[in-house]
Amino acid sequence: MDARLRALEERVRTLEALVAAQAQRPAPAPPPAPLVPGQPFPPRRAAPPRAPAPPKPPLDLEELLGGRVLVWVGGLAVFLAAIFFLVMAVRNGWIDEATRVVLAFAGSTALLAAGLWLYERKGQTDAAVSAVASAIAALYAADTTATTVYGLVAPTVGLALAGLTGVAATAIAVRWDSIVVAAIGIVGALLAPVLVDAGTSTASLAFMTVALCSAVGVLIWRRWSWLAVAAYVISLPQAADWIDGERHSHLGLALGVTAAFWALYVVAALGFELRVPTERLRVSSASLLFANAAVTAGSGWGMLHDEGNGAGATAWVLAVAAAHAVLGIASLRGRVSREVGALLAAVGAALAAVGLALALDGPALVAAWSAEAVLMAWVGRRTGDGRASVGSAIFLALAAAHALAFEARPDALAFGLDSVPRAVVAIALIVAALELISRLLPVTQGTDTVRTLRGIAAVFGLYLASELVVDLAGAQPHDATQTSQLALSAFWAVLGFGSLVAGLLRDLKPLRLAGLGLLALAVGKVFIVDLAALESIWRVASFLALGLVLLAGAFAYQRTRPQGRA
Repeated sequence: MDARLRALEERVRTLEALVAAQAQRPAPAPPPAPLVPGQPFPPRRAAPPRAPAPPKPPLDLEELLGGRVLVWVGGLAVFLAAIFFLVMAVRNGWIDEATRVVLAFAGSTALLAAGLWLYERKGQTDAAVSAVASAIAALYAADTTATTVYGLVAPTVGLALAGLTGVAATAIAVRWDSIVVAAIGIVGALLAPVLVDAGTSTASLAFMTVALCSAVGVLIWRRWSWLAVAAYVISLPQAADWIDGERHSHLGLALGVTAAFWALYVVAALGFELRVPTERLRVSSASLLFANAAVTAGSGWGMLHDEGNGAGATAWVLAVAAAHAVLGIASLRGRVSREVGALLAAVGAALAAVGLALALDGPALVAAWSAEAVLMAWVGRRTGDGRASVGSAIFLALAAAHALAFEARPDALAFGLDSVPRAVVAIALIVAALELISRLLPVTQGTDTVRTLRGIAAVFGLYLASELVVDLAGAQPHDATQTSQLALSAFWAVLGFGSLVAGLLRDLKPLRLAGLGLLALAVGKVFIVDLAALESIWRVASFLALGLVLLAGAFAYQRTRPQGRA
């Protein structure tokens, strides 16, 4: 009996342990509901809320001044001291050039070694970081001076030394995660050719480019957005100065360097977006991409245009536009924020509009802008982005403005058209674009927008028909003839009467309203324009014809009332 009782107690304890362990396990997730054809996918489950971030410690003014400000100012002072030493030694002739360079390299290297030893062996101190940053900037300055100012070092050797310094600065900044090294070392290196007055030589540009590549590498790896703006602001004037000096003698090389710097700045902006993805558009990345596109397109166009190559200048702008459009489309399908992709596509579309305006004229330009409007409407339908519809409206407005300003001017309603084929083609393109855009609109925008677009298309068609009536009725340049104005008034009145009757018979309110609007337009023209401009017999004919048409319209309206009215 005792043995059985002990065995039963052991089994009970085992069962209790199993029940307790089962109770502590989380409940299994319910199986997903089966998918039914024709029904949307079930929504994703919300992710568990993240733990709140710990509160930031309060700002300690003493710590800021003693531990940060002194380090930054001290490091900057050491770097400037090295620069001033080189400049002063040149002016006073204290020591020969080779000795100055050797002292500069030796002092910078010793300072760099001391900073590295203090940081790695004695702890992560801000003073060690500042010493290393100042030493890196001083090494760049010494290298630039020895190569471009004194000519003691061959350009290839100097470039190799600058590359080693840039690699060291990048490695230290990444390893230590030090903004101070990036700010004083890399930004100081970008400024080194300017501070030592190295001029606009190719070697100076090469040194600055190495430092810029180092800055881009640190920017992407450590995700410091401020470094992109700082590097762009410092490096752009130096690159522009070199390009301006070389463009007359080596235009192809200047354009190649322009394209290379554009690509480098794009890599900086998109690389940062890949490292730090976000759904919102960052001001730093957007500003860099926009400014880079504008400067690249404008500078290339200016260089080619000054050389008398107008076709090449236009092709340059279109090439920059195509590059941004391709990057934008690729970004929309990649890991980069859709906002950045939309910005690149918009910049490409805007540059394309400018390039087309430079390359084309007349109905060809209207056709190009209308095609862009249709393309933007198609993109908006495929992506569901409403901003594409805004772009479509802008391009369509540009096409319409060009047609009304050059091909079918409003004064043609008085004096006739300069060229009937050009006017017909331009207005027909706008009407076709409006019809295509109305068909490409997303279903969510409803039928009101579609009716509005088709109404605008009808207005453009009426406008063109009115100008053709005036032209065919004998209008002459700078002479509004009596017959052409009488024909225009009669055309509006008869068309308004026909639209009113058709709207009454088919019970279409928009058509009735259009007919009444045309009749009102005819009345306004007869009482304002014809009364003052036409001679007596033509004035009588104008008022008589209008009166008969209005009476006929009133009779038709009274006999055929809209449904639902007494």
